[in-house]
Amino acid sequence: MLSLSIHRLIVPVVAMTLVVVASNILVQYPFEPFGLGDYLTWGAFTYPVAFLVTDLTNRRYGPRVARQLVIVGFALAVVLSIWLATPRIAMASGTAFLVGQLLDITVFNRLRRQAWWRAPFVGSVVGSALDTALFFSLAFAGDPDMSGLVNLFGTDVMLWQSLAVFDFTVKMLIALIALLPYGALMSVILPMERAEKAVV
Repeated sequence: MLSLSIHRLIVPVVAMTLVVVASNILVQYPFEPFGLGDYLTWGAFTYPVAFLVTDLTNRRYGPRVARQLVIVGFALAVVLSIWLATPRIAMASGTAFLVGQLLDITVFNRLRRQAWWRAPFVGSVVGSALDTALFFSLAFAGDPDMSGLVNLFGTDVMLWQSLAVFDFTVKMLIALIALLPYGALMSVILPMERAEKAVV
């Protein structure tokens, strides 16, 4: 049973680890095009894919295996991020990832029998909101380099707060876009019980 569970997790764990580690590296680099360097980092574009990986795993194998994915992905991503990013970013990311993804799994599971788009979208929105708040406050609050004031919609806020607002905005856009691959893969990635019936 354990080997079957490990076999199920290989592809999602590799995908999740790559997404989170890449995001932890990219969050250190401002997104300079269009003058958005004070508002956005490159990590905002990669991290939302983690929710797609979790939701597809949850759809296929259910919440128990999805939680295993999150725990294994959390451990691997933290270890690699300490080495490839910084310890503070690694721990902030790990904490935010764990809480946000587990919340996403819970919300997804409660909504999975409703309209096909509702569970992945609402789960991603709720999980991303908590993830963003935790990550940016744990990773950057109190950091002098990230605490300079920038103008956000006519109000002066700290740089890390501005980054958090725009990061969340991008996550919402990508959550909408991610419905396209999720919807396209629904006929391929069937819930396990339906996939087994289809084989029989």
